[in-house]
Amino acid sequence: MSDATGSSVAGWLLLAAASLLAGAVNAIAGGGTILTFPVLGAILPAGPGRLVAANATSTIGLWPASVVATWASRGSRGDLPSWAKWLVVPSFVGGAAGTLLVLALPSVWFDRLVPWLILLAAVLFAVQPRVASWARGGGEASAARIAAACGLQFLVGLYGGYFGAGIGILMIAMLGLLGLGDIHRLNAVKNSLATVVNGIATAVFAAGSVLGSHEVSWPHVAVMAACGMAGSLGASRLAAKLPADTLRRIVAIIGFALAGYYFWRQWRA
Repeated sequence: MSDATGSSVAGWLLLAAASLLAGAVNAIAGGGTILTFPVLGAILPAGPGRLVAANATSTIGLWPASVVATWASRGSRGDLPSWAKWLVVPSFVGGAAGTLLVLALPSVWFDRLVPWLILLAAVLFAVQPRVASWARGGGEASAARIAAACGLQFLVGLYGGYFGAGIGILMIAMLGLLGLGDIHRLNAVKNSLATVVNGIATAVFAAGSVLGSHEVSWPHVAVMAACGMAGSLGASRLAAKLPADTLRRIVAIIGFALAGYYFWRQWRA
């Protein structure tokens, strides 16, 4: 879908604004996909593969913003326990598997589950400081705990590769329950893992576009990448300066707002 002439000037401006906000939201908590996916679904040329193209275009367009957020929050990832590095593996495998499912399964399969997943993540995140004390005893963990963490991250990566709206909230909640530190560190680790998940999804979607299995609107990708990176950099710098309690409240609000949006959309349908 290299021809993007079907988009009006208003459509381009709307996508630029949505991408700027999506980059900022993703850098803080995640959920930017709900801003860009509907816009792309509305402005891309009509056709049976439009929603798949919108999903692929949105994923590729927002990935550079995820890289920027990872770089900007690198200072908060110090002194992580050694087992945390293993979370990269299930992120990669889950992201790849989830992206392949996009091309094989209708998105409606996950539509009913998405609101409950995000609501559960928001609730877990809200109560995490009280229920995660068991995980803060030491830096290392048992083999069973590492295996459980990797299993959960695989499921998060699977969902992230498939659609991904709210993936940041899911990861922050999971990482918090594992006792990886305060909200600034959780956000930094989340950014890194989200970059892995979205990176493999971007590679699969880009390869599929070249091979002709689906379409990607590369002009829209370019606009999204530029605006998303700007929003991500600004939000990352702001998040680093916010008190931990304030940042936690912002993340929780975004999480419950995301859940509410998807419940409303499901009820409307």
